[in-house]
Amino acid sequence: MKNEIKLTKLASCAGCGAKVGAGVLAQLLDGIKVHSDPNLLVGFDKSDDASVYKISDDLALVQTVDFFPPIADDPYTFGAIAATNALSDVYAMGGEPKLALNIMAVPEGMPKEAVHEMLRGGYDKVYEAGALITGGHSILDPEPKYGLAVTGFVLPDKMLTNSGAKPGDVLLFTKPIGIGILTTAAKAELLTPEMEERMTTLMMTLNKAARDVMVKYRVHACTDVTGFGMLGHLSEMATGSDVEITLHVDKVDLIPEAYEFAQMGLLPAGMYRNRNFAEKYVDAGETELAKQDMLYDPQTSGGLLIAVDPADADALFDELKGAVPSAQRIGTVSEYHGGARIFLR
Repeated sequence: MKNEIKLTKLASCAGCGAKVGAGVLAQLLDGIKVHSDPNLLVGFDKSDDASVYKISDDLALVQTVDFFPPIADDPYTFGAIAATNALSDVYAMGGEPKLALNIMAVPEGMPKEAVHEMLRGGYDKVYEAGALITGGHSILDPEPKYGLAVTGFVLPDKMLTNSGAKPGDVLLFTKPIGIGILTTAAKAELLTPEMEERMTTLMMTLNKAARDVMVKYRVHACTDVTGFGMLGHLSEMATGSDVEITLHVDKVDLIPEAYEFAQMGLLPAGMYRNRNFAEKYVDAGETELAKQDMLYDPQTSGGLLIAVDPADADALFDELKGAVPSAQRIGTVSEYHGGARIFLR
């Protein structure tokens, strides 16, 4: 199949790098009237990962949707990555995915075998998550796209948002950073087969294990780091929680090959969009420009960013080490004193 079609050649952007910038998105949503409902615990006005609707004291629905153009040439791999990425939003809310609907756009001349493989990749990841695909919708489009609308369940009093971080919290993260830069390099055919395999493996790794571990502890806030980059998602957490965050850059797992490409200036367009949105919140200190760029790099199917009570931080960190691709203890939360909300140190 890889020799028959190269999906990334059919797309102008790859994966979450195609995401509309956070600043532009806020402008597009500005002025839209938001209706209230006492059972709507989280809506689109919260800049969170998913919506949450309370059904009863013991049950709330978590709903999200995510799709994007090809991030890999192989159709099966693309489908698996897109599904993994869509499922992640439910995990970031502390929920468990249960049902999913396919969202698909395909060129009219795309071989049916390629479409089948793309769907099979999505199905396999949904089933790995313990959920079911129950239908979907497809259209014809010159540029292929795939993703899922996902519904999950969460206990209302166990729901996590990106705006609950508290002063004193410790920040943990669960995957290395640099995927956007690597996918840009892959489109230019600059990656070794080994690096490309590692990159796709990371993007195909569900955040299920991270979620299953973190819900055992006193986690106050969580989000998955995807298209807005580490600093974009951190800025949303800091602003929504009305706190400031110190990020220890040397503790962040920056993929070495991506760092080399960043030093060369090989960067995705999404990095510049993320910088334009988030840099007003950031005091970069003496941090090297290439490392700053990596922290703005849009991630596809990135890890969970967790703000945990300091009393539970060591235990959670230790348990994550055996469960996730890269357990990192990357920062701390403190009271906001005005000015920048994120300090790179």
